[in-house]
Amino acid sequence: MSRAMEQPRIGSQAYWRLYVPKLVILLSRGYGIGDLRHDAVASLTVAIVALPLAMALAIASGATPDKGLITAVVAGFLISALGGSRFQIGGPTGAFVVVVFDTIARHGYDGLVLATLLAGLILIVAGLARFGTWIKYIPDPVVTGFTAGIAVIIASSQIKDLLGLPVAHVPAYFLDKWPVFAAHWREASAASIGIAALAFAIILSLRRLAPRAPGYLIAVVVTSAVVAFAALPIATIGSQFGELPSRLPAPAWPHFSVMRIREVLPSAFTIAFLAGVESLLSAMVADGMAGTRHRSNVELVGQGVANFASALVGGLPATGAIARTATNIRSGARTPVAGVLHAVFVLLFMLVFARWAGYIPLACLAAILLMVAWTMSEPHKFAHMLRRAPGADRLVLVTTFVLTVLVDLTFAIEVGVVLAAIAFMHRMAEAVALRNDTPLIEQDVDDFTRPNEGNDTQRAALPPGVEVYQLRGPLFFGAATRLDDMLATMRVQPRVFILRMGEVPFIDATGVRAIHDLAAGCERHRTRLILTEVQAQVREVLTELGEGQERAALTFMADYAEAVAGTRLPA
Repeated sequence: MSRAMEQPRIGSQAYWRLYVPKLVILLSRGYGIGDLRHDAVASLTVAIVALPLAMALAIASGATPDKGLITAVVAGFLISALGGSRFQIGGPTGAFVVVVFDTIARHGYDGLVLATLLAGLILIVAGLARFGTWIKYIPDPVVTGFTAGIAVIIASSQIKDLLGLPVAHVPAYFLDKWPVFAAHWREASAASIGIAALAFAIILSLRRLAPRAPGYLIAVVVTSAVVAFAALPIATIGSQFGELPSRLPAPAWPHFSVMRIREVLPSAFTIAFLAGVESLLSAMVADGMAGTRHRSNVELVGQGVANFASALVGGLPATGAIARTATNIRSGARTPVAGVLHAVFVLLFMLVFARWAGYIPLACLAAILLMVAWTMSEPHKFAHMLRRAPGADRLVLVTTFVLTVLVDLTFAIEVGVVLAAIAFMHRMAEAVALRNDTPLIEQDVDDFTRPNEGNDTQRAALPPGVEVYQLRGPLFFGAATRLDDMLATMRVQPRVFILRMGEVPFIDATGVRAIHDLAAGCERHRTRLILTEVQAQVREVLTELGEGQERAALTFMADYAEAVAGTRLPA
């Protein structure tokens, strides 16, 4: 990229500013009653969504439902209060279901608590070492395949409760589950299937007829009432786990020794890795939706503190939840206060309604988790990438998906990233050697530094309201995120933005996503985006993945001179 993309260096005297939470930054800029009203409404909406999910995810993880609620309260509060994202909502998520289930099976619940505490420390160290800028450079095919694989595992784990099968123990691994299900399918409970079908009907109907309604919570309330008044013989939270506690437990250190730490350390690294990746992915999704910028390293520190605290009160691992974060944005949230209040509302629900939670049927929670699994799998994105992405990206996608389902989460990501790196090296070997005088990984900056200081002189020759950047080198997963900050780093949003791509030899699926996000950002700012000198191979990939066509805010021009001349005409 051009030198205008270079970030200012941070001296040691400004190091502390990198870790000022987003909440503090935004409150220091002013916070009024209108902001509080919007945040309160959004937080209540998110809390209503989070309440059944926290219990369902805890049960799916092999824990008790109260552990999910505790995690949503303690970790959810701290992730929003100390993190680096404006809209992040934290708590238990589907990504942890498999690793938590496996850790409990191997080391007991006390081992999970110790692993979560260690994962919190690992995340804090990673944030302080500024690894946040590196963790987020995971290719889209790896993330998509990994997420879809987890969705399949979550869905398979809910078959027992969905059908009401009288199975005392279900194996942890995917391939081992299905022979057990097949051996007992004739013993399925008609009542459980009926309650699950009712939950599905409520959720799907509300999504179509009243998309803003809290479908999960309404499904829980209605099915619980049906089970209670009809006295249906099916498993409920009360029959399976007893009465839920109506208060938070006091903090306590888990039992640990050097030998115990060595036993759970691999699980701790897996939890830390998943928490870091999913939290930054969620923050990036939020940035794309709201046009904001998250601070990756302070987000890791906040996630670390939250997981450490969750472990001290016996909670589960936590991270940023993409669906709940998106709900927070759509509900009108303005600051991290919404995330803090969401945790407070979940606590109030826990204190007031804990005695009635025993009536919730497990079949309803299984239906909810199946809906969550379907949503997080992003089947349309998976199928689109499988059909249209370059062959190497398709190989990475399928390999990551299969290894996630059949082998191991961490191993799947490792293999996926290695395959992507090999594919990149192969592409580079076939590409023409190009000049690239800027680092792929941008410098870390704080929220106080003014953007583009000292980089305005080369703009003098351009027409008023026109900005130009030049990409040099391949636009692949390692460099694609540099596009995300281009509009955000401009003091004044231009009316025309020219992106010169003559020295971009190839682009992958993540690079196409970055172009798509840039075009969407330009549309939000009513900026005309012009791509010039696009090479044939790059244009072909853009076209295959749906970004090679002209649209309102996006124009292709043959060369830079034509683009500059075009900016003097009415857009």
